[in-house]
Amino acid sequence: MARIPVAREGWPFIAAPAALAAGLFASGRRRLALPFAAATLASLGFFRDPERRVPAIAGAVLSPADGRVTEVVDDVDEWVGPAVRVSIFLSPLDVHVNRAPITGRVVDRVCTPGRFVPAFEPEAGIVNERCVLHLEGDHARITVIQIAGILARRIVCRVGPGDKLEAGERFGMIRFGSRTDCLMPRGSDVRVRVGNRVRGGESLLGILP
Repeated sequence: MARIPVAREGWPFIAAPAALAAGLFASGRRRLALPFAAATLASLGFFRDPERRVPAIAGAVLSPADGRVTEVVDDVDEWVGPAVRVSIFLSPLDVHVNRAPITGRVVDRVCTPGRFVPAFEPEAGIVNERCVLHLEGDHARITVIQIAGILARRIVCRVGPGDKLEAGERFGMIRFGSRTDCLMPRGSDVRVRVGNRVRGGESLLGILP
């Protein structure tokens, strides 16, 4: 039987409706069981955590998330300095596991409470609940920002200062629709544009200068 890879944070959302569906089916109340079975399948889809083939490319900045690129703009970041920000919108149908864009050490993690405006709105990166990771690589500094959306009410970040991440390694997720920003040094060779679809840990956002 094939194993369905699922993020560990998803099991409570999967097990509860699955148990209810099984109990109702067993008691003969199949119609009542159908919504719970559907919820189980939907949760399995949302919390899926597929393996990825991380490309071995010198100086690569990989996408930290699956989704659609909504912004590629110059920015200024307190950690990176002059930067290029790539914003990725994750719909409820996308994989929501976040992955490290480079190999590096987590220098700081700052989680900020906030609002829950739609994640595709430009202001979401400023006003919404978010978690900022500052990464120190061998050749550059990178910032990754997990941003909650209108449906997302929980940001999961499994790492903290001092932890070491390999490029493409899982470090957290955001539940039910969200946005992830990646800030790389200005002058990087950006390889994506607005509208592109990207895959966390596989797609190339840019090459460091």
